[in-house]
Amino acid sequence: MDAGDAMESGQRAALLPESHGPKTEDDSLQVPLLKDKKRSGSKAPAIVLGFECLESTAFNGISTNLVVYLETVLHGSNLASASNVTTWYGTSYLTPIFGAIVADTFLGNYNTILISLAVYLLGMMLVTFSAFLPATAALCAAGATCGTGAAAAQTVAFVGLYLVAVGSGGVRSSLLPFGAEQFDDDSAADRERKAAFFSWFYLCVDFGLIVSGVLLVWIQQNVSWGLGFGIATACIAVAFAAFVLATPMYKRRLPTGTPLKSLAQVVVAAFRKVGMKLPADAELLYEVSDKVDSQPKIAHTSEFTFLDKAAVVSESDLEERPEAASSWKLCTVTQVEELKILLRLLPIWATSIIVSAAYSQMSTTFIQQGSAMDMHIFSVPVPAASLSSFQVLCVLTWVILYSKVIVPALRGFSSSGAAGEPSQLQRMGAGRLLMALAMAVAALVETKRLNAAASGEAINIAWQMPQYFFLAGAEVFCYIAQLEFFFGEAPDTMKSTCTSLALLTIALGSYLSSLIYAVVEAFTATAGGHGWISDDLNQGHLDYFFWMLAAMCTLNFVVYSGFAKNYKLKTVLS
Repeated sequence: MDAGDAMESGQRAALLPESHGPKTEDDSLQVPLLKDKKRSGSKAPAIVLGFECLESTAFNGISTNLVVYLETVLHGSNLASASNVTTWYGTSYLTPIFGAIVADTFLGNYNTILISLAVYLLGMMLVTFSAFLPATAALCAAGATCGTGAAAAQTVAFVGLYLVAVGSGGVRSSLLPFGAEQFDDDSAADRERKAAFFSWFYLCVDFGLIVSGVLLVWIQQNVSWGLGFGIATACIAVAFAAFVLATPMYKRRLPTGTPLKSLAQVVVAAFRKVGMKLPADAELLYEVSDKVDSQPKIAHTSEFTFLDKAAVVSESDLEERPEAASSWKLCTVTQVEELKILLRLLPIWATSIIVSAAYSQMSTTFIQQGSAMDMHIFSVPVPAASLSSFQVLCVLTWVILYSKVIVPALRGFSSSGAAGEPSQLQRMGAGRLLMALAMAVAALVETKRLNAAASGEAINIAWQMPQYFFLAGAEVFCYIAQLEFFFGEAPDTMKSTCTSLALLTIALGSYLSSLIYAVVEAFTATAGGHGWISDDLNQGHLDYFFWMLAAMCTLNFVVYSGFAKNYKLKTVLS
C-alpha cells in the first residue's frame, strides 16, 4: 500500500477486478509489489528501526521540555504554555489520521514518509532557529526590544512546531506499516521476524524518550537551547538521508484505498431502503454465497437494526441479480457488521479521551510542578522534564510485573489456568483506575510541596516518582490493551482505521486538556486572583486541579465499566 503516484493508482484500478462486496484479503494479495524480488533477511527492517530511534529522539527532543522553553525563553505564562503544549501535542496525534488516509488512498507509505520528512525537517530547523532569536530573559530585562524579539521568536517557533506536527504525523501513520511490509508473510522465518519487529519498534520509541529526557533536556537547560534543538534536528536530517539512500532495499506496495467508502455505502443503502421491512429471519439478508479464498464473514448481530436494511434484497436487486447490484443499493451482512463494530467501539473509545487528557499532564503540569521543587537527586541536578525517562523505565517495570507477577498470581487463584489472565477490557479498566490514582498522588505531592513552600522550604523532586510510576502503569494497562483490543475487534479491511482511532484519543485528550485549562482559568482566576494554575505555583492551587482530574478519571472509570460490561465481542464465522 505504498509508493504510488496518481498514475500508478490508476493502473492498479485497471488491474484489479471490480468488487461490489467488502474488500477481501484476496484483494490485498493482488496488489503488485514494486520491489517484489527482495528476499527474506533484507536489511530494510533494520533501517526502519534505526530511523525510528532517530525520529523518536528528534520529536521528544522538542516535546519533552517544550513547556519550559515556552515559559523561560518565549516568556509565556504557566497556563498559556501548558495549553499551547497540549494543543500542539494533540495536533501531532491528530495528523496521523490524515496521513493514513493520504497513504492508503493516494501516495502509499513510502511517498508519504518521504514528503512528510521534508516538512518535518523544515519545522525542526525553524524551531531551532527560534532559539537563536533575541528573546532571552536578559534582553527583556534590558529594555523595550523584548516585545518585538519575543514576538518574532514565538512566530518562528510556532510555525516550526506545527510543521513538525504535520511532518511527524505523516511519518507516524506510515512508518510502522511500511516496516511490516518488508517481511514475506509466506515465509515462516519472516513471520517470526515480523513479530519481533513490532517489539523492537516499541523499544526504539522508548530509546528516543530516554535519550531526549536524559541528554537533550540537560543540554537545553544547562548549555544551550539552540544546541539541544540542533541535535534533535540533526537526528531528523540523518534519518532523512539514510531513508533515501536505502530506497533500493525497500519493498513497496501501491495504495489499497480506504474502507470509508464501504461504510458510506452501508449508510446510503440503509437510507435508500428506509421504507422496507426487515425479514423475520436474518438468514434472508444478503451475504455473498461463495467465499473468495478464505475470507471470514462476520456473524449478524441484533444491534443497530436500521443498518440491516442495507442488506435487504429488494425486487429491483433480484432483477439485477444481487451479486451484480450496486454496493450503494445493496450491501452484504459483513459490510453492515463492520459499521456496527465501529459504533460499538465508540463508547469505549470515548472514555479513553479522559484518560489521555490526564496523561498529557506529564508534559505540562507535572513538569511545572517539578520545576518548583529542589531539582537535585543525590546532589545531581535533574531537570523536571528528565523524569519522563524515569517514566519510560517504569513502563518497562510494569510490563515485567504484569507478565511475571500479576498474571501468574491471577492464574493461581483461577481454576482454569489461562482463564485467570485479565481480558483486554479488564486491563483497560485497570488502566483507568491507575490514572485516577496517579492524579490523586500528584495532588497529595502538591499539597506537601505547598505546605513546605509556606515554611520557606522546597521538597525534593524525587517526591514526583510515585505519580510517574502509577502513570506508567496506566499507560501499560490502558494504551497497550487498547491498541490490541481495537486491532482485534476491527474487521480485516479496517485494521489501520481502528488503530488510528485508538491513537486519535491521544489527540482529543490533549485538546480536552487545553479546554480544561481554559475553564479552570475562567472560574478560578477571578477578581485579580491567581487561579489554580498560577505563574507562581506557590500562590496557586495545582493540588485542586489534580484532585479535579482524579475525580474525572474515577467517574470515567464508572462510565467505562458500564459500557465494557455490556460490550459484545465480534463473532467471525468460519
